[in-house]
Amino acid sequence: MSKFSFRPSLTLKGRKFRGLRGFSGKPLHPPLTDIPIAAYVLTAIFDVISVIGKNESWGSDFFRAATYVLIAGAIVSLGAALTGAMDWYRSAPKGTQARRTVNAHAITMITVTVLVLIDIAVRLPDFGAQDATPTIALVLSLVAALLVAIGATIGGTLVFDYGFNVETAGDSPVWHESDVDLLPGQKKQP
Repeated sequence: MSKFSFRPSLTLKGRKFRGLRGFSGKPLHPPLTDIPIAAYVLTAIFDVISVIGKNESWGSDFFRAATYVLIAGAIVSLGAALTGAMDWYRSAPKGTQARRTVNAHAITMITVTVLVLIDIAVRLPDFGAQDATPTIALVLSLVAALLVAIGATIGGTLVFDYGFNVETAGDSPVWHESDVDLLPGQKKQP
């Protein structure tokens, strides 16, 4: 029996293409959320370091790094928002707890996006002249980092508690105790 195998993770054989939602068992939204989440948390950390180093040359370096990371996260979040909206539209039946949880997740993440856009607007006018992160930008990045953690937790609840959009490539189980691995598109041998 193999102790290390990643082929089932990479195969698209037997998976139905679902447009912006990705493939069955391989949705596009979750992996696109990782970069904005990390970017917004790193921005807050870099901003705190920048404020600590206000009188040092590296204070402005951390402010600039935070700004670049924040902008990169905002750009990738557009893809996450688009695929998340498609998941909401196609997969969340009205009147269900899953739909209400999706709505809470969406509202939280839209709030984060608005805060991030405001934060970018605050940072850019004096970008090259700042010796450290301005107080308003620090507050915005800290609030965005806190809210993105809450929004990600709500999103995780959808997957792990409700099984929202969790589907396999076909008849193969998500996980099976047998020693015989079933790859997408394969059936268990009698």
